[in-house]
This record gives sequence, structure tokens and C-alpha cells, in this order.
Amino acid sequence: MIIFYDGYCPLCKAEMRHLQKRDKHNALTLVDIQSTAFASNYPQLDFHALNARIHGMLDDGRMITGLDVTYQAWKVVGMGWVYAPLRWPVIRVFADWGYVKFAKHRYTISYLLTGKKRSCARCVPGVSNE
Repeated sequence: MIIFYDGYCPLCKAEMRHLQKRDKHNALTLVDIQSTAFASNYPQLDFHALNARIHGMLDDGRMITGLDVTYQAWKVVGMGWVYAPLRWPVIRVFADWGYVKFAKHRYTISYLLTGKKRSCARCVPGVSNE
């Protein structure tokens, strides 16, 4: 599974580090969409869509987004049970709504929770500097 994440987001980077530590079989490929190599390595993907929320590509080529990515990633490393309730039918609706709000304000939320600001060596035009 490939995970496309925002390397400028402190919380996103922290989650990727935690996933990487648990990925004993190297089943995940973590791709920072903010890296200079992203556009040349994945020209077919829409940066702005990927920057709006986390995306993942399953082994069969299907793209998934949001909490489906989170659940699948943690499932791959043997911890899917932690996130499984977020995919249950009734909870899913509210969890997905909350995730969309989180993704939109992730820099502010990251700062409030970690004290770390958005880390960007180069700021992308048109992307909020919350």
C-alpha cells in the first residue's frame, strides 16, 4: 500500500513515523506529497486533491482517502482493530465528517496539539499557511 501524506503537517509526519516503526514487513510505501520528487514520480496524481486529505493506493491500484487510508494502513501493520470502529456504519458518518474538518485545519490543530508549526522549506502557492 502507498500512502500519500502531507510532510508539512507535524501530526501527519508523526503518524507516518509510528506506522513505519510498526511496519515490520515493509508493506507500506510512504510518499510525502510536499517532496520535490513527488510531481515527477506521480505526474498522474492531482496534488491539490491529495493535499486536501490523505490518500492511499491499494496494491490493486485502487485509490482510497481519509479514514479508509488510516484504517487500512494500521490494519497492514497489525493494528487495524484500533481504528476499525471508525469504519462501522453509524460511526463512519460522524468520523468521516470529523476527518474532513481535521484535514482542512490540520496545521492549526497540529500546532495546538504539538506546539509545532507547519514545517515547509518552500511554501506552495495557493495552500493555506494556517
